[in-house]
Amino acid sequence: MIPQFETWLLLDSGPGAADFNMALDEALLEFAAQLGKPVARFYGWAERAASFGYSQKYDEVARLTLLRPLVRRPTGGGLVPHDADWTYSLVFPPGHWWYASRAKESYERVHEWIRDAFARLNIPTELSPGRRKAVAGQCFVGAERFDLLWRGRKIAGAAQRRNRQGLLIQGSVQAPPRTLARADWQKAMCDAASEQWRVQWRPFASDAALDQRAEELVRRKYSLATYNQRR
Repeated sequence: MIPQFETWLLLDSGPGAADFNMALDEALLEFAAQLGKPVARFYGWAERAASFGYSQKYDEVARLTLLRPLVRRPTGGGLVPHDADWTYSLVFPPGHWWYASRAKESYERVHEWIRDAFARLNIPTELSPGRRKAVAGQCFVGAERFDLLWRGRKIAGAAQRRNRQGLLIQGSVQAPPRTLARADWQKAMCDAASEQWRVQWRPFASDAALDQRAEELVRRKYSLATYNQRR
């Protein structure tokens, strides 16, 4: 059941290194129950990079892109280039109505949200009605049902991880319209959530414990070839 009003936390963390971006998202998932409120994080990339799904084989994705570094995501999905895209993550604590949704429902909902945000900026997009032929392992070649299309081409995809700690959604908007500023799109996302789900936004500042956990995950996991190339 969707409440009449609810508070969500907003984090605009700016550009970060590939390993730190994945580490902070996982740390936010670990802290989801403690935070007790959904977190929407908008972020960028300090360098050209690519991320790939948790279950993908490194040797296979390494042949599909020249982008480096290659970092394994804590979520599923395929290979995603990060050279001109806009990225975001969403974290929901256990018990939240979004956490209780099926994976397909939350995937459709997040792209409806992005569609509505683009509509506020007079950019018409639509959800893909079905699967289109794709290249294996590459997230943005072809399209799956509920991916977001602009002028018939997929521009937004997402991947999820749900466990006892909460729900993490990581998403990317690829090659957005050049006339559109990232800040305007982020504001439109916040405004669309306020209208659709009566979200009241509160700025979120990471605390020492969360920062320390993210840095630990960088050192012990996401910066290591033994992790990223382990399968």
